[in-house]
This record gives sequence, C-alpha cells and structure tokens, in this order.
Amino acid sequence: MNKITIAIDGFSSTGKSTVAKQLAKHLGYVYVDTGAMYRAVAYYAMQNGLINQEYFKVEALVSQLSNINITFKFNETLGFAEVYLNGVNVEKEIRTLEVSNFVSTVASVSQVRKKLVEQQQKFGENKGVVMDGRDIGTVVFPNAELKLFMIASAEKRAQRRYQELIEKGDDVDYEAVLKNVQERDHLDTTRKDSPLVMAEDAIEFDNSDLSREEQFDKILELVSLKL
Repeated sequence: MNKITIAIDGFSSTGKSTVAKQLAKHLGYVYVDTGAMYRAVAYYAMQNGLINQEYFKVEALVSQLSNINITFKFNETLGFAEVYLNGVNVEKEIRTLEVSNFVSTVASVSQVRKKLVEQQQKFGENKGVVMDGRDIGTVVFPNAELKLFMIASAEKRAQRRYQELIEKGDDVDYEAVLKNVQERDHLDTTRKDSPLVMAEDAIEFDNSDLSREEQFDKILELVSLKL
C-alpha cells in the first residue's frame, strides 16, 4: 500500500495527539508527538533551574541542548510510545499543567525548534508517519500528502484538558486551565520562529462538537482519499 505523510497541526488541546495515535495504529504508521518533545525540553529546563515564573535562562538552555536526548519507546500495555528524556520515562511528568505553563515559552526559542525539527524530519524520512504539532505542515513536512489543521473553541478545549487532568488525579481548576489554553494560543500564534498558522493546502477541521469516534471516522475518510 502507498504510504503517505500525515501532518496534523492546530491549537493546544484540540485532540491532535488522540486522533494521530488512532490513525497511526489503524494504518500501521509511526506516530510522533512533537508536542511531547517540546514538553520534554521544558521539563528539562524546569528540573535544571533554567525556567520558572520569574525568569527564563535562554542562553543556558541553548548551551545545554546537546545534553538533551529525547526518544520514544513503545509501551505494548498502553498501546502507544512513551517519551524518554535522557533514558528516563517522563511521560507522566511532562503532561502536568505546570509544564504546560512553560512549554510555549520554551518552544519559541529558535535553537530549540531547530534541534527538534531536524529530529522530527528524520522520523519521517520513509513516510508512513503521522505527526502532530504546531508547524508540521508548514515547516517540518511542507510536502506532506495530507495536512490537517485542528480547531475548537478555547472553552471546549479547556474543558477537555481539565477533564483529562482531573481523571489523572491532578488538583486543578477550570479557570486556570482556560487561562493556560488562552495564553498558549497567544504565544503559539505570535512567536517569531514558526508561528502557528494554517498551511495554504491544509484542511481546517473543527471538532468542537464531535466525539472522538466521529472525529476519527471523518478524518479517516480524508486519509483514504490520499492513499
């Protein structure tokens, strides 16, 4: 079967990773969660005292990028690849609201983006890959056969994210999650390096009122047109 590259971009908490995982599993493709890669760098910065609410030691982080090794290892029990930072599983740690509060700031650093984009492009050299993020269709894979741009209202996205965090046992409130979503939207769309924009040949996909099953079925139809 002909293999293609599927690029899924969009705002935070639009369900990009969820549908990307579903597609990769259904198609037998490689799935790469680029947002997790930026989260891992943000987590590294937090753990090493390079960023907090008061400061961000950008130059120090850039000087340490060669010390950051991000890999994915498939967990058969969970059915998806987990993120490892320098050999340590950080899948749970990078999904907290605290990391979410810093990830867009860290992702705005050009040197960070350059390092991760190079790695992401290597993942997709042989096609048969589903990748989601903010600049996949515009920067990482501008020639991808299928580009999707996921949107939903900030309130809908915040509610989904809030529910996810509550189910994981995190102590958060909805207003804090909504504020985080809105702040990330602003940072993602206004950064100088590779801002979040929809590629000219991307298909806008509003999932505000769709279930996960409905979303998957509709996107699978779009994929089948490209195979």
